[in-house]
Amino acid sequence: MGTCNLNHSQQDVRLKFHAQEAFLPTTLTQALNLFLEKDHSQETLNELFHLLKKYDLSSNEEQESRNQKLNRIMLERE
Repeated sequence: MGTCNLNHSQQDVRLKFHAQEAFLPTTLTQALNLFLEKDHSQETLNELFHLLKKYDLSSNEEQESRNQKLNRIMLERE
């Protein structure tokens, strides 16, 4: 994933999350839903957005890698 100079809002991340929700593991969707109820730094929002972006088009290996990164972000920034 390349670097993006755009800042993504909480709403952008929520919309991207809902667009990809059907492709994410259930436990991850539940955790992300709760995590997104709180305010987060711009850096965190940008990371989340890019991990969710085109998730459905990623290989199984890439999805697993993204799942791990998403879980790590939620654990570290709770």
